[in-house]
Amino acid sequence: MSAAPLTARIPGSKSITNRALLLAAAAPGTSTLQDPLVSEDTVAFRDALTALGVRVSEHATSWEVSGAGHGPTGGAHVWCADAGTAARFLPPFAATGRGTYVFDGSGQLRARPLRPLADALGRLGAKVRTEGVGGLPLRVDADGLRGGELAVDGGLSSQFLSGLLMAAPLLSDPLTVTVRDLVSRPYIDMTLALMRRFGARVDEDAPGVITTAGGGYTATDLVIEPDASTASYFFAAAAVTGRSVTVPGLGHDSLQGDLGFVETLRTAGARVEIRADSTTVTGTGPLRGGFEVDMGTISDTFMTLAAIAPLADAPVTIRGIGHARLKESDRIAAVAGNLAACGVTTESGRDWLTVHPGAEAGTGAGTGVVRPARIACHRDHRIAMAFSVLGLRAPGRLTLDDPACVGKTFPGFHAELNRLFPKETLT
Repeated sequence: MSAAPLTARIPGSKSITNRALLLAAAAPGTSTLQDPLVSEDTVAFRDALTALGVRVSEHATSWEVSGAGHGPTGGAHVWCADAGTAARFLPPFAATGRGTYVFDGSGQLRARPLRPLADALGRLGAKVRTEGVGGLPLRVDADGLRGGELAVDGGLSSQFLSGLLMAAPLLSDPLTVTVRDLVSRPYIDMTLALMRRFGARVDEDAPGVITTAGGGYTATDLVIEPDASTASYFFAAAAVTGRSVTVPGLGHDSLQGDLGFVETLRTAGARVEIRADSTTVTGTGPLRGGFEVDMGTISDTFMTLAAIAPLADAPVTIRGIGHARLKESDRIAAVAGNLAACGVTTESGRDWLTVHPGAEAGTGAGTGVVRPARIACHRDHRIAMAFSVLGLRAPGRLTLDDPACVGKTFPGFHAELNRLFPKETLT
């Protein structure tokens, strides 16, 4: 029998926070974002907007954004730090304005591709120049964008499409985007839902054919729901420790596709309850393996499953995750390398990973499932958080080479995990 339910304190969604910041900046008037995520990525995004001339006022539990109703003017040098959403969402917004804008970021962010976005903006009339491998620094000489028809390859990142769509209501004419090979479809659904929430007129006339009319946005107050990707670590922790964890504010009506991660835990034997305003996962015993799952639409959570898969009683295969090789790290290679360091056998290909059981997996023995290892985080917050969950079943055996990298999305992650799962309860 599991212990009393635990309530996890999960901060606001990064994906919703950064989209809402941009939409509020594009709307005339003041929008209030309640319970935004305050982390390295969202602060970097907020500061980048400030560099573009947008005023954001901080309050105890909210941010107020004063939007102009149009793109920026005057030009600016914009620092994106490590925030991929800033580098993908803000250049289209800048291109709808006037002036010269140069976007740059960390070495890690410079290594991530931007060429498809630059090419798409060029076809809409912008003058865009990238450097190196087609990434940052990126220069936009802005003089407004025209509408029309645009074909976009969505195979590398859905963020390119989201950036273009959010800028579209500020264009001089309607824009119809046809996207092929789209990855992470739930993030596009989130983008469209938030655009409509801020008053945009946008329709999907056929699958992958999205038309956005002009007319701009309307200032809107929005409550940011908890981050489903971050919640995945606490749901997984419940599954592997036999405890029960509830995340309030994350239920049936969530805008985030990553809540679907709990269905993989259900397949692995956990009990899952999704209510109108909360989700609860309860561990029921050793994890069940012997299944394959396509996580292409929820790839930010594949590492959570992969990190606990050594605890299952049979191999687990994860497919559809090729685009995860282009994130903060090559996430497939990073997970496989760290599992190998733990003595766990894996196999992988371009877009898949199979994880075999560790020693004593499925027996409930716990500490024998992995050998001692130092986890290479690759400055990737999701690697650090995912392997922290595996560490709950191997107290003292796993350490992180960069525990502070979780600050990208959840600075308080380690404290919250230790609050809910103190080591003395897991031995």
